[in-house]
Amino acid sequence: MRGYDLAELNIAEAIYPMDDVRMDGFTSRIDAVNALADRADGFVWRLIDDNSELGGALSLRPFPNPNMLVNMSVWQDVQSLYDFVYKTVHTKVMDGKPAWFSHLKSHSTVMWWVPIGHVPSLEEAKEKLALLDNIGPSKDAFSFEQAFTANAKPLIWTAPEKDCA
Repeated sequence: MRGYDLAELNIAEAIYPMDDVRMDGFTSRIDAVNALADRADGFVWRLIDDNSELGGALSLRPFPNPNMLVNMSVWQDVQSLYDFVYKTVHTKVMDGKPAWFSHLKSHSTVMWWVPIGHVPSLEEAKEKLALLDNIGPSKDAFSFEQAFTANAKPLIWTAPEKDCA
């Protein structure tokens, strides 16, 4: 029986304001990509700002930089998240990233295990991102490149070929 789910935080620094026409290639896809995530195998939960006209959590600004956008979700396992990120139309959105987002010197994604039913907070996620940036991948904060199992063992896996459906 599974006792843990995988939480993930993704950040991106927007080059332009979200209502700028140059962001349309990104903003016009938000609702469709979020709907796809909601139906994806292994999806559990995602952060949503109910007080926003922007899709998901893109109006939330938990970092001092007002251009830093966040997305946070929970999945049943690493493979489910990987399949959504790299094997769906989500990949098409990622292909446009250089046109909409600055290159970050820090990690842009962090993952960690949470007990089933736990809803991670943005503060928790920020702490995990800082941990990954400060000490590198560990059982407490990691990335696809060096992931860990829920019982703190390095995940030995070969990431499947990235393929947009």
